[in-house]
Amino acid sequence: MRNIGSILIGVFVLLVVITSSAYTVDQREFALVFRLGEIVSVKKTPGLYFKMPMVENIRYYDKRILTLNWEEPDRFITSEKKNVLVDSFIKWRIIDPAKYYVSVRGEEVQAERRISQMVNDGLRAEIGKRNIHDVVSGERATIMNILRERADKESRQMGIQILDVRLRRVDLTKEVSESVYQRMEAERKSVANELRSQGAAAAEKIRADADKQREVIIAEAYREAQKIKGEGDAKAAEVYAQAYGKNPEFYAFYRSQEAYKNSFKSKSDVMVIDQSSDFFKYMRNSGKK
Repeated sequence: MRNIGSILIGVFVLLVVITSSAYTVDQREFALVFRLGEIVSVKKTPGLYFKMPMVENIRYYDKRILTLNWEEPDRFITSEKKNVLVDSFIKWRIIDPAKYYVSVRGEEVQAERRISQMVNDGLRAEIGKRNIHDVVSGERATIMNILRERADKESRQMGIQILDVRLRRVDLTKEVSESVYQRMEAERKSVANELRSQGAAAAEKIRADADKQREVIIAEAYREAQKIKGEGDAKAAEVYAQAYGKNPEFYAFYRSQEAYKNSFKSKSDVMVIDQSSDFFKYMRNSGKK
């Protein structure tokens, strides 16, 4: 019985020793092995490991991508001395847990505080070089790339990698917004007035061109009409001349008939003519017949 008890005690002690010396590393974690407060090993591969009981202890750090958000937008000043409110976030992760522990004592809050300070300093410098338009839209992507590269380079000394820096929202303060809106309104009015002026000038030019073309068309039409009329008169004169040449008596008769028709067109006309004159020559002859 005494031997069995000793064996059981030995097994129990062995189990306690094994349990206190074994530890596991998850695929989402790093493990730092400390021996009497000094880092002796870094476990980056998941699996089962063993340590020296009572001498070594383990600390775990997340290897996943972390997000740093600000509760309130920060205020920055542009090159135009205008205030803008910038809401941003940072994606980061631990790549060297030993450096991370030495730099910030392995405390996530302290790490985020230092990352935030680095990014804010860079953001203040970059926004201070640019005007509102560039910050809001013109060079926004460029600013984010510069901030990410600069912050990543500095944070590597802490065992941290900066994966992304994003300007989620860039807003103007109320005072700046009103000033910008007023300036935009003035610029739009100026552009509208200029366009109206250009439109009026173009309309006047079109009207002048139309009037000029109208005068040219009327002049050409009048000239063509006179030409046609002249050709008609010449043709008529030619016909009259040919008719007169063939039968002078008939031509004289025809001309007298035209004269009668034009003279007696109106009933109210009064003519005093000697009845023996040549004007009534054909009337007298018709009466004799």
